[in-house]
Amino acid sequence: MALFDIKNLSFAYPAGKRILRDVTLTVEQGDFLVLCGPTGSGKTTLLKLLKPELFPLGEKSGEVLFEGADINALPPEASCRIGFVQQSPEHQIVTDKVWHEIAFGMENMCFDKMLMKRRMAEIMSYFSIDSQFDTNTSDLSGGQKQMISLASVLVMDPKVIILDEPTSQLDPVSASGFLQTLKKLNDELGLTIIITEHRLENVIPLGSKLCVIEDGSVTALGETKQAIKEILSNEKIRRSMPGSVQIFHTLGANGECPLNVPQGRAYLKNNMPQSIRELPEEEQQGGSETEIKIKNLCLRYSKNSPDVLNQLNLTVYKNEILCVLGANGSGKTTLLNAVANLVTPYAGKIEIKGKNIKKYRGQELYNNLLAMLPQDVETVFLRNTLQEEFEKAGVDPTDLPYDLSYAYSTHPYDLSGGEQQLAALAVVLASKPEILLLDEPTKGLDNGAKATLCKALRALKEKGKTIVIVTHDVEFAARCADRAAMMFRGEITCIETPRRFFTDNIFYTTSVAKITAGLIEGAVTPEDFEYCAGGGK
Repeated sequence: MALFDIKNLSFAYPAGKRILRDVTLTVEQGDFLVLCGPTGSGKTTLLKLLKPELFPLGEKSGEVLFEGADINALPPEASCRIGFVQQSPEHQIVTDKVWHEIAFGMENMCFDKMLMKRRMAEIMSYFSIDSQFDTNTSDLSGGQKQMISLASVLVMDPKVIILDEPTSQLDPVSASGFLQTLKKLNDELGLTIIITEHRLENVIPLGSKLCVIEDGSVTALGETKQAIKEILSNEKIRRSMPGSVQIFHTLGANGECPLNVPQGRAYLKNNMPQSIRELPEEEQQGGSETEIKIKNLCLRYSKNSPDVLNQLNLTVYKNEILCVLGANGSGKTTLLNAVANLVTPYAGKIEIKGKNIKKYRGQELYNNLLAMLPQDVETVFLRNTLQEEFEKAGVDPTDLPYDLSYAYSTHPYDLSGGEQQLAALAVVLASKPEILLLDEPTKGLDNGAKATLCKALRALKEKGKTIVIVTHDVEFAARCADRAAMMFRGEITCIETPRRFFTDNIFYTTSVAKITAGLIEGAVTPEDFEYCAGGGK
């Protein structure tokens, strides 16, 4: 018997377009199913329709069976059997202490006290989080919060865990660790995993099955390598696949498709092009005029807490795109908040256009000078429809490099994560800032939307704008940045041009850089590889 049997499932939100169209899909016990597709294609909606407590409001047709029973008729206690981990742990964590969070579900289901203690001991030992037992959940890093969210679901002993972009806010190292934990649960416990992701480099090699959804319909489904071969001719989807898959396609797609870095390196060695073109010499882009100057900046959130920013020094030049990378908790968001004058350092100096930030009065800093897109973009929205948001902010849709007109009647909170990012960016850009600060702007975006965003940011740069981006998306940074910086324990430890930055790094680098290391000099993106192999410009 299938765990989930989905038959001809269609869904439309109230007064909105149809999101899902005749989706038919079977998930067997023990599957590790990776669900991918463009932003707004219906992935999150599909996942929510597999968890009764999260059913969205709208018009549904078709059938969803869980263990042979209609999902609409499941008893309340069945909620334990279907676990769900959301994209943002802040939206899932509801208590103050780690142990409270892990016990919360069991308490609500009236578990026996001794069983609760045993389950908690097991789960905290399994995840090696017993040292965080009494820790405040608000003090955890993003990676730690996401692991606590997973533990609080797993302690209920579910048969399946559904995850909606769980690594979108995690740094590359934390994301890899989180995904390896899922694979371990799948291998050792036979736990069924259903996961949707846009950053596919690490998750595709782990999955046993792949399902591609476009415009609400399933366009490819099957064992991972088989499904990938089905979509190689679809450039939009192929471009979202791991670097090994894109190298496979560039080299002719002969033989078995490599899915991870070791397989990609082996395939490249065996199929190395006879001639390799050298990449053009990389030069620092942007101007030489200083736009933001930070000197010896120190900041902490309370008197007795450690410094979040520690003697930080940074120069950002006018007309450049700077990407700042680093681990969760290294101080990246705090740095943006300090530049936006949202938090106050206790030492050091910030100058914006040569003027001390403390000397900007009232709204002077924000009047066509500086704007910030926060990590939680829902805080940008204040009205009932997207059209009202755009009208109030003064957004001219004809100026946008993307089209959201189909969602004008939709409440911003009902948009997909990627659509929310694009809508919030439009609202922020309406103020026509000279300096733009972006905190995780690719969260929830598919590869096509990222390419559109990169093009839009490049166009803004050509108009003289200065852009500072905090991101965990190394692939996006490699394509978009003029310079890339590494942040560690509140300091900027290095800042270099993208090719130098990503070829010198070991972990904070792209899959193409890992595959081509020592074989092709300087290639960090699929486009670099295509050029070197003779197929690009």
